[in-house]
Amino acid sequence: MRGSPAPAAAEPTALTEEVGGLTAGGPWWTLWWVRVLGVYLGARVVTTVILLSFAAAEGANAWTAASPDYFSFANLWDGRWYEIVAGGGYPASLPTGDGVHVSENAWAFLPGYPWLVDAVMFVTRLPWAPAAVLVSFVAGAGAALVFHQLMRRVGLGRSASLFAVVLFCFSPVSPLFQVAYAESLYLLLLATALLLLVERRYGWLFPVVLAMAFTRPSGLAFALALVLHVGYRWWRRRDDPFPVRERVLSVTLAAFSGLAGVAWPAIAGAATGSWTAYTDTELAWRAPYIGYTHLLPFAPWFQGADWWASAMLGIPGWVGVVALVVIVALFGVLLFSPAVRRLGVDLRFWIAAYSLYLFAVFFPQSSTFRLLMPLFPLLGALALPRSRVYRVGMVVLFVALQIGWVAICWTIDGYDWSPP
Repeated sequence: MRGSPAPAAAEPTALTEEVGGLTAGGPWWTLWWVRVLGVYLGARVVTTVILLSFAAAEGANAWTAASPDYFSFANLWDGRWYEIVAGGGYPASLPTGDGVHVSENAWAFLPGYPWLVDAVMFVTRLPWAPAAVLVSFVAGAGAALVFHQLMRRVGLGRSASLFAVVLFCFSPVSPLFQVAYAESLYLLLLATALLLLVERRYGWLFPVVLAMAFTRPSGLAFALALVLHVGYRWWRRRDDPFPVRERVLSVTLAAFSGLAGVAWPAIAGAATGSWTAYTDTELAWRAPYIGYTHLLPFAPWFQGADWWASAMLGIPGWVGVVALVVIVALFGVLLFSPAVRRLGVDLRFWIAAYSLYLFAVFFPQSSTFRLLMPLFPLLGALALPRSRVYRVGMVVLFVALQIGWVAICWTIDGYDWSPP
């Protein structure tokens, strides 16, 4: 991958450019952070209307009464697992449904988010559901603010950076910014980590990487992105100096991120006495699709392509596999497109590393849309066209896709096999 090196630390950051340019001496509503928060709040109003509309039509289910209130509706699915972690921790022994195979349990859910919500509950005396929504809502606002600065830092103009935030806030899975899920907190940490990486502030990355690794599985993917970053800087060291101090810090950070990525599986193994506790727990969620299997890297997507084609569409499984290969090839081409190249080499390293991580370990099903959220820097490429018709059309499309996502993934219709 090619791209220009990051500006030297002594140059003005996106924040100082904003303060020194557009907003200096101007009215308060021209402040970049006011505009970003205005977009975020407006998007959350739209999403709240969508969620309340579906909640009003929701029937009685295993988790809520008919027509639940907002906070009950926002605490479905993984929100209940996080509540279990916050209230009772993790099981000392792995549960099994048949005495042999590990069944779904709390070890699949990392402790960063529920412990933070637990702390907010202690301070505010709020019950779980509103405290969890509050943490997600505030973290989502922070993620939008940092994302704007990240887009400015990689060279997008003010208009494109703000519209990238619009797409981020109205994205099809943006309801997760106001429900009891860990994604908001994780995206805030990830956006911060990417901004620090672009600015080459390696020392500050250590605590952020650690917090990320205990919020959502990410350490191995970020470690790979760091390895690519270090390799690229070494290759360009004659044109872009790579001082010894930065070499030591960046290499140490890559190793630290890799260790952080395996820390939670190791903790689960030590606590339960089974060193495959975490992977066995994760595999339990795909058992309803393809039965109990071992984790074979890079096999899940091909297994999923075969299953979706044959079991769901009634066509030969090889058609699904061919379609998957075509999609992967097109995605690889996308990474080298002019629009994506505008994002800079470091963000493309992250996009490639996280995509490879997903391709290696994840089985594609209804939560795929949520797990694609860390690829949010790609929204910067979608934000480049300046046509007003295009931009309005994208917002309308994203709101429509929000409605579709809530209808398919969030609402419950009896036995629902499509969790978000």
